[in-house]
Amino acid sequence: MSIQKIAKLAGVSVATVSRVLNNSDTVKSKNRERVLEAIRESNYQPNLLARQLRTSRSSMILVMVSNIANPFCADVVKGIEEEAEKNGYRILLCNSGSDIERSKSSLGLLSGKIVDGIITMDAFSKLPDLTTMIGQTPWVQCAEYADAGEVSCVGISDCEASEFAIEHLFSRGCQRVALINHDLSYKYAQLRERGYKTVIRKQGSAFEAIEYASELSFSAGKAAMEQLLQADIRPDAVFAVSDTLAAGAMRAIEEAGLKIPQDVAVIGFDGTELAEMVSPQLTTIEQPSRDIGRQAVSLLLRKIDNPEAPAERLMMDWHFIARASA
Repeated sequence: MSIQKIAKLAGVSVATVSRVLNNSDTVKSKNRERVLEAIRESNYQPNLLARQLRTSRSSMILVMVSNIANPFCADVVKGIEEEAEKNGYRILLCNSGSDIERSKSSLGLLSGKIVDGIITMDAFSKLPDLTTMIGQTPWVQCAEYADAGEVSCVGISDCEASEFAIEHLFSRGCQRVALINHDLSYKYAQLRERGYKTVIRKQGSAFEAIEYASELSFSAGKAAMEQLLQADIRPDAVFAVSDTLAAGAMRAIEEAGLKIPQDVAVIGFDGTELAEMVSPQLTTIEQPSRDIGRQAVSLLLRKIDNPEAPAERLMMDWHFIARASA
């Protein structure tokens, strides 16, 4: 399928198709949609190398995530891909697993101008040498909100959301609230723990218990909860920093012969489909995962168009969803 045939199929000029392929902002939205629909229907594959030679852009974005198996990460990536394709871009996905060598290998694409920018969901606070590799490449940190710095970011107020969840548990009569957290090199883990400790102090509670899951997985959440239940004083509520960890915690509670929420109330975080699949259904903090991905792309495209522009920080809304587990 040639560009001429795409133009004929969409009922527009060849020049209009070319501008859409080159991500020009001079195309009317109606014509852009007609061209994109024609491209989708015909499965047209533009010559990316030729386009790069003409425009000095590849129309490719590198997306680095720590664990694509995490339902929240997967939802964010879906939002990234949708918005990227809407703007004539494709994504290259790196599932780094927080492995520095794998991350370095992917970032090698930057030096070859294979990608125009990068969106990260990894804990770059513990990988400063990768920050050096990224250099001046347009970059957005996604789902990890920072109050300062030179990198654009999009996320939610993790501390505020965490405080709300813990206060909800105290309001329903819980007295011994525990936290299942993850790796503190992640900003979200630091902030959610800060919110937990803030409410514990405000309530004047003598009980504070934190278990750190080895990974964001069902089995790690189960293991962390088992440790909490083996303590001399067991919690009557637990707040987990992801729905996946919370689901694992629920299994451990049930296997211990305890009831949810009568014996131990449970709250998760992220608002993934998993929260509705477990029994009882999981109370959770819902993040606008796909919108976070979409906004990350918007921030990145603005940075690509204007590399000298200052970093932008976008705070998204979160929602508390009360269900049977708490």
